[in-house]
Amino acid sequence: MPGKADPARPKAIADWEAAFGAPPPPYLSVGFMQKAVAYATQCRTHGGLSGTTRRNLQKIASGTPVREAGTRTLSPGAHLVRDWNGRTYQVEVTTDGYRMDGKSWASLSAIAKHITGTTWSGPRFFGIAGRKRYSG
Repeated sequence: MPGKADPARPKAIADWEAAFGAPPPPYLSVGFMQKAVAYATQCRTHGGLSGTTRRNLQKIASGTPVREAGTRTLSPGAHLVRDWNGRTYQVEVTTDGYRMDGKSWASLSAIAKHITGTTWSGPRFFGIAGRKRYSG
């Protein structure tokens, strides 16, 4: 019914001001304010989003496609280990590619093909694909 004030609105506004230090925009619904205040309380109690998640969300808000926002790169010095047919393979990430058994490689897929003799997705072979997108 137009014109009828929600009796919960004054409390929601007061809770919002206490949580955020400023009045809410006038068009926010009571339900939205209650959820935002509950989330702010949860963040104060248990911690908010991780720095990585906040940065990825900021990228998305700035126009970066979602598929690219979560891309992570392995840092030089990281080691990948894979057991294959009874042998353990260890690959070191370098600034310009990868190193295995004293030889430099341009891609993980080339290493996976060398190990297996067939075409593989290198990130999938080494178990780093599927969780998050991988670039490198």
